[in-house]
Amino acid sequence: MEFEEVRKQAESCMKCDLWKTRTNVVFGEGPANAEIMLIGEAPGFYEDKQGKPFVGRAGKFLDELLKAANLRREEVYITNIVKCRPPNNRDPTDEEVKACYPYLDFQINYIKPKVIITLGRHASRVIFERYNLTFEGISKEHGKPREVSNLFGKLKIIPMYHPAAAIYNQSLKSVLIEDFKKALKNV
Repeated sequence: MEFEEVRKQAESCMKCDLWKTRTNVVFGEGPANAEIMLIGEAPGFYEDKQGKPFVGRAGKFLDELLKAANLRREEVYITNIVKCRPPNNRDPTDEEVKACYPYLDFQINYIKPKVIITLGRHASRVIFERYNLTFEGISKEHGKPREVSNLFGKLKIIPMYHPAAAIYNQSLKSVLIEDFKKALKNV
């Protein structure tokens, strides 16, 4: 299947109840040949309004994190586990994740990134499960790369705190900056 065809399927998806409250599907954005893929949990308020990932306050901080690692947003592919905003920014349910995961799986297989950065505990847990890794919590795992083999060779998975966490807990800001610099140094 072609990328745009799958995007259109996602935009008209009704596999779970999130379609009833969404304004826009937030499929993802970035180059189809990106070496780095960032995966968050789900779109928030501004993402739902604009149909783009990480455009609110957390997105602005994500841009700072990328800059600290000598990257630009245009160089990475950014998406979420769930493509529609859960009401009131609640955590997506397991059923919603299960319904939406085939889109993410397609994105990973199509783009074939060398590095996946998971943003936050929910995204990290889902991706770790997908690759049969044990996830011991974001406070223990953040910034520590894991390497797995897939059909396309080696894939590095790096869990990070969600950028929004640093907005609510300023002490995490420097931790996130250092994690991004260190993790993306040799990519």
